[in-house]
Amino acid sequence: MTAVRVGVFGLLGSGNLGNDGSLEAVLGYLRAEHPGAVVDALCGGPETVTARFGIPATRLHWYRGEYRTASRAGAIAGKGLGKLVDAFRTAAWVRRHDVVIVPGMGVLEATLPLRPWGFPYSLFLLCATGRLLGTPVALVGVGAAAIRDRPTRALVRWSARLAAYRSYRDAQSRDAMRAMGVDTARDEVYPDLAFSLPTPPSPKLSASLGQGGAPAPAGPPGLVCVGVMAFHGGNDDRARAEEIHRRYLDGTIRFVRALVEDGRPVRLLTGDDVDATVVDAILGAVDSPLVTAAETASLADLTKEMAAAETAVAIRYHNLICALKAGTPVLAVTYAAKSDALMAQMGLAEYCHPAREVDADRLLEQFRELEKRSAELRQTLTERNQAVARQLTAHFAALTTTLFRTTSRKAP
Repeated sequence: MTAVRVGVFGLLGSGNLGNDGSLEAVLGYLRAEHPGAVVDALCGGPETVTARFGIPATRLHWYRGEYRTASRAGAIAGKGLGKLVDAFRTAAWVRRHDVVIVPGMGVLEATLPLRPWGFPYSLFLLCATGRLLGTPVALVGVGAAAIRDRPTRALVRWSARLAAYRSYRDAQSRDAMRAMGVDTARDEVYPDLAFSLPTPPSPKLSASLGQGGAPAPAGPPGLVCVGVMAFHGGNDDRARAEEIHRRYLDGTIRFVRALVEDGRPVRLLTGDDVDATVVDAILGAVDSPLVTAAETASLADLTKEMAAAETAVAIRYHNLICALKAGTPVLAVTYAAKSDALMAQMGLAEYCHPAREVDADRLLEQFRELEKRSAELRQTLTERNQAVARQLTAHFAALTTTLFRTTSRKAP
């Protein structure tokens, strides 16, 4: 029997731990359920993907300056030519596979700054060539949101329409695609793929309950993990991006300073390489040995950090997932509806704070309310995580049925 050739596609290996975590989840599924599959990637950081995950990888863009702002004529011409070359490169890559998987990520949204000729164009090329060449493209557990920019919305809508399989990480993602004109009648909703990754045991859950499940006596104040982000708003916020960033950063600094004044140790976490500037700003503004920064290279690292914390505050979506997976009560600083939906799904809907309007006093008030209910919320998270695990088992079973049982190797 000939091995099935599977391609994985996306902004992988580019410094975003959430994206790489989604890839890790899909690779774990493939290795467990389809160990004979031959897998490779078309992605943003091929060297990183190959080194970390052990699969061959090809650079997503022909033009190496794709992610740099083009101001000179030569750079503009290089980017333009690259778009044409990428159409042929993408088609050639798709042709070599029996199925292509886009693993999770917010590939159908523009909740962070995004240009239509960037990733939306790349995704459209993938889905269009997949349909043209007869290679099924599966958008697996992806995020979506309503998009106002017309060119971006058109590319995203057609990418979704041309995909052979779609599933979403929350119901509002499916609703958003339906509102943009995509027939979602056969599309399913499952928890985010990252929830399927292994979770380290939480040392806090057992300590938080006494005999018979009663709350244990209060101990000294524990570690607080604070996940940060180089947040400047989304596509529709470009005119006031710096104002949004300054308000978020100032509010976060005030919040961390208040924790330190209470004698609380604070551990700063990131989710993308670009977040390092925010960590540096906080460390510079709050000069205290109680504030440290973690070095994390994966969602597993983030989850371990969250598991060791008493409580957490986080803004990046996958930082939230890591805290929730670890069973650590977390307060979400939300910049998109996906975070609010995630918190509601996990029983923490009331612990959300708007990222565009961070109010340090209100944030601290919400945080203290969260801590008062810590033992109760840890039990809630244990139950919700068990339900999530069952749903993801069903998701992977559906993938096998839909993508692999009817897949046969194509003729060259």
